[in-house]
Amino acid sequence: MKKLMLNLGLLIGLCLSTAMQAQAWTGEKQEKPKEKVVLKYGPITPAHRTDEAMQKFREYGLGQFIHWGIYAIPGNEWNGVSARKGAAASEWIRSWSGPTAPKDWKDIYDNLYKQFNPKDFDAKRWAKQAKDMGAKYMIFTTKHHDGFALWPTKYWDYNISKTPYKKDIVKQVVDAYTAEGIDVFLYFSILEWNNPNYLYNAPQTPEEKAKFTKFLQYTENQLLELLKNYPQIKGFWFDGTWDASWKSAYEFTYNLEKKLREKHPGLIIGSRFRNDENLKRHFDTNGELLGDYEQGWERKLPKNYESLNGNDWDCVMTIPPNGWGYMKDWSGIYTKTSDDLIEMLMRSRSMSGNFVVNFGPDGQGNFHPEEDKIMKEIGAWTKVNAEAIYNVEHSPLSLSDYGYFTKKGNTTYLTVFNRPVNNIVRLAVDKKATEVPAYVSLLSGNRKLELKQSDIGIDLDKNTYYDVILPKDFQTDKAFVIKIEMQQGTVKTDKLMDAKM
Repeated sequence: MKKLMLNLGLLIGLCLSTAMQAQAWTGEKQEKPKEKVVLKYGPITPAHRTDEAMQKFREYGLGQFIHWGIYAIPGNEWNGVSARKGAAASEWIRSWSGPTAPKDWKDIYDNLYKQFNPKDFDAKRWAKQAKDMGAKYMIFTTKHHDGFALWPTKYWDYNISKTPYKKDIVKQVVDAYTAEGIDVFLYFSILEWNNPNYLYNAPQTPEEKAKFTKFLQYTENQLLELLKNYPQIKGFWFDGTWDASWKSAYEFTYNLEKKLREKHPGLIIGSRFRNDENLKRHFDTNGELLGDYEQGWERKLPKNYESLNGNDWDCVMTIPPNGWGYMKDWSGIYTKTSDDLIEMLMRSRSMSGNFVVNFGPDGQGNFHPEEDKIMKEIGAWTKVNAEAIYNVEHSPLSLSDYGYFTKKGNTTYLTVFNRPVNNIVRLAVDKKATEVPAYVSLLSGNRKLELKQSDIGIDLDKNTYYDVILPKDFQTDKAFVIKIEMQQGTVKTDKLMDAKM
């Protein structure tokens, strides 16, 4: 009966945890209170850091996320039975339940580490593929919600040293990517399903408080261990922080964030690490960002640039609909193409955000064949169009049905996804603008394009128009970039007699 109650408690906790994770990130503009509330555990860093590390973050453009762990062994199925209708996602397969779940599944899963021996794993190969794709930073899972650590942590036996593989995977990844010039961020799940000291609800009794205090100290120990072992890293990407237990520990997490930043000056931490004393996550009670950048854009994109309030942000995106870890079977579901991902990349860049594509290697350390293909195709595109992707920012030019604008100095880039049938790309420029297009060319091949002003004379129109003429012999089956050199000047428009109304 005691075991039954324990399992029931864990199941209820897991359901609550899953529900908390599923809370919608609306992306709505943060409404700030009329009067500022005094907070003891609000933001630690300024809303818009100006240091070198944060400036580099803004310039990244494209990143790679890798979800890897023992969940790669089943690959979202077991003995030919798919877990799609019984688990939240491939990396959540330990939570598999219902009629399709194997008998004693959690015990089977918790012993999979005894089989983990990825003989094809080569961190240098991964890093080379990421560099060829155009990634400037990467995020790697040190441990997911199952608690299994891919480094030989001193604080938990459930780690890579107990597997047949034995070697420190985190070190290999950090070293290989750093050697390729790719900055590394470490994913770290707070939530641990099989840790006896973890609680889903806020601790109430002295016994619960003692247990969770042990868990908090264990978490601090592991994070400080990661900083000590891998000093090259640039930041942490936190997950599993939505449960009431962690939210109730706001004093501890506030002090822990301060300690991490003291140990590693310039460390970048996203907005989902902690909350204030009113249990507000991501943004505090005053609507101010908690952390260095908005971390809520998981498989979603902002509505527009204005809704971001000037905050830094990145979007992390899967290729299958919600498949982060390895999935053997991609049939019957829509998987994003390189064109889809490139479009989301440039949409993100047009709003001054980074875009991070996720990959889930299999249990042997190989990417899914489709992932290899996607990396290669994205890389071919980013190599040609790098100037419009990296170290750019939001452009004040009007939104365009043709594609997305980015800007660098006096140069504006329009990445065209929707080519007009008449080969005229019409740019809308505010009549009060102090910069106007002066010279346009195709970024690929630096081919000069014809530019002419078209003041089409719509009454009360605040814009004038500049037409970029695409050559009829220019053929491509991919998005392409028009490079627009801007110069200081005022808009000149012709004006005839206004109509009498």
